[in-house]
Amino acid sequence: MGGVVQERPSGGARAEAKRALRAEIRGQALVLGGTLAVLWLLEIVDLVALRGRLDQLGIRPRTVAGLIGIPLHPFLHAGLGHLGANTIGLIFAGWFIVNRRRRDYFLVWACATIVGGIGTWLIAPAASNHVGASGVVMGLMGFLIARGWFERRFFAILASLAMALLWGGTIIAGLFPAEAHISWQVHLFGLVGGILAARLACGRRRPRG
Repeated sequence: MGGVVQERPSGGARAEAKRALRAEIRGQALVLGGTLAVLWLLEIVDLVALRGRLDQLGIRPRTVAGLIGIPLHPFLHAGLGHLGANTIGLIFAGWFIVNRRRRDYFLVWACATIVGGIGTWLIAPAASNHVGASGVVMGLMGFLIARGWFERRFFAILASLAMALLWGGTIIAGLFPAEAHISWQVHLFGLVGGILAARLACGRRRPRG
C-alpha cells in the first residue's frame, strides 16, 4: 500500500495567511472603531460646542420634525454616561457579528435604526424625545440570538442559545426598564429590527427538506 504524502504549507503561504489575518483584524477594528469614533466625536462636539442642542434631532413621536430622528437617533446621546453604556454593548455584541461577516453589522444597524425609529415614532408618548444607540445594541443582540433559528445549523443554533443565556436578562431589562426615562419602545423595535436583519442575512441559507 502506498503512503500519503502531506505537503506542509510553504513559508510564502504561511506569510500570506498571516497577512490575510492581519488585514481581517484591521478591517474589524476599523468597522467597530470607526463607529465608536463617530459617536464619541458627535457627542463631544454636541456637549462642548452646541450645549446639547443636537439632542433635539431625536425621535419626537408623531411630529413632522421628529421624523428626522428616525435615521439620526442612534448617533445622539444624552451625555457621556449614556454613550458609555451603549459603547460597551456595541463593542461586545458588535464584535461577534463583525468577526463573522462585516456587512451583517451594517445590515443590523440599518434595520434596527429604521424599524426602531419608525416603531418609536408611531407608539411612543407624545412630547417625548428619543435618542441613543441602545436600540441598535438590542438589534445586535437580537440578530445573534435569532441567527440560529434562520440558519438551522447545529453550531449556529448552539451559538444562538449561548447568546440567549448571555444576554437574555439584559434584553428583558431593556424591554421592561425600571426607570421611566428609558425608552422601551426603541429597545423593542430595535430588537425586532435585529431579528429582521437575521432573516435577511441568514434566511436564504436555510436547508431544504
